[in-house]
Amino acid sequence: MTTYLSALTFPDKLFASPAASILTPIVLGSAVGIGISSKKTKETYMTLRQPPFSPPSWVFGPVWTLLYGLMGYAAHRAWMIGTSPLNSTETIRTTRHAATVYTIQLAINLVWTPLFFGLKKPIAALADITLLIGATVYLTNLWSEIDQVSAACMVPYLGWLGFATYLCAGVGYVNGWNLKGRNTKSQ
Repeated sequence: MTTYLSALTFPDKLFASPAASILTPIVLGSAVGIGISSKKTKETYMTLRQPPFSPPSWVFGPVWTLLYGLMGYAAHRAWMIGTSPLNSTETIRTTRHAATVYTIQLAINLVWTPLFFGLKKPIAALADITLLIGATVYLTNLWSEIDQVSAACMVPYLGWLGFATYLCAGVGYVNGWNLKGRNTKSQ
């Protein structure tokens, strides 16, 4: 196990506040989406050939908002339970380590949209989401040692990541792994 790395971890106060913990991934995810330009993202999505079972573009915003909120709640809950002074030193250490892993997995998550829609690099986006699944499975395992509810909150996220990986690979494949020039308006 690696350790708690303060430079790579959200501040303790963020995890301790339910509102900050829940809103942070929602706000960061929204900021990345807006920063890439949701209009351009939608235009790009609409011009790409899609694999079977691809949902309409409007589905992604509500789903990600819900999943980010659930993830933030799980982070808060795991932090509050795991850092209780009544816990063993090992549980507190695991909780702090999980906070580092949580922060890193959220950063990996936030990189996907710029890779796929901004840079139009589906192979890099697929590598990113594969790394994200590994980090999220690891985080879920760490949280299961601290609090089963926090770990259970990650199950829908993991399910969606599996589906998103299918979509990422499927879109890449059916578009010949080249998304450049796939926009209704000039870049």
